Amino acid sequence: MEAVSQDTTDRVNALIGHKKGIAELRVALRIRTIQTVTRWLSGALAVVLLFAAVVANVAVGWSTIALANKIAIPVLILSAGTFLAVRSLEKKAKGSYGKTARELQIELEAAEELRLLDAARLELPVPDRQYSYKDSIPAELDGLRRDGRKYRRKHNVSQSVIIVGSLAGTAVSALADTPAPLKYWAMGITFAVGVAAGFTGYYKWRERAFYLQQTADDIERHATAFDLGIYPYDEGEEHLRLAKLAKEIELLRVEQRKREQQLDQPHEGSAEVV
Repeated sequence: MEAVSQDTTDRVNALIGHKKGIAELRVALRIRTIQTVTRWLSGALAVVLLFAAVVANVAVGWSTIALANKIAIPVLILSAGTFLAVRSLEKKAKGSYGKTARELQIELEAAEELRLLDAARLELPVPDRQYSYKDSIPAELDGLRRDGRKYRRKHNVSQSVIIVGSLAGTAVSALADTPAPLKYWAMGITFAVGVAAGFTGYYKWRERAFYLQQTADDIERHATAFDLGIYPYDEGEEHLRLAKLAKEIELLRVEQRKREQQLDQPHEGSAEVV
């Protein structure tokens, strides 16, 4: 009996170690993702500004767009400096923080699989697994709402670009005898509006945010009803109510996955996905 108890303790400690490793990988992945996005955006902005400044100065002349140069050149220097600084931090990073986002994502998936395998070998009783499942609900709610806020933020930014860009483009285009710089601005504004409208319609950020928030609210409603012992969790033994809670939440997860699959389908085939 002592040997079995010691073996169980070792496996539980192994699971705790897996969770710590997974948490560290997630932090490293988040930091690496932020660094990668910042590096690419700053580098792309520096290249675009450099190209635009050269073309504009050759086509129009330095004195004509002196104000634009006073703004563009500092931003160009700042973008290039940000790119070099982030690149230097990436090269100096060690351990998990020195790996690429792709490598960290693969390691994270492998660590999750290894944790699941060790958890399966532990052979915990069903009630214990149900309690563990219930305790994981707050983390899942945070993830759903975080993703919902992300999509909602993207949608709001795109809509702001469309609204402001449409008004600004109309106002600039209404000036018939405008100098060349304003015409370039009108072209850029029209392009930005088209890109924002296209991305909004293709990725469906508003719908994704709505469904994620809806699923999070439904899961929270079931979890709250279970904690308070109200309908539909006001009758039966606790292990039966836990089983019912797990069943309802899994159904909500399935519905959410179906909605995501439907949003990923092209317009012609979206109606066929149930």
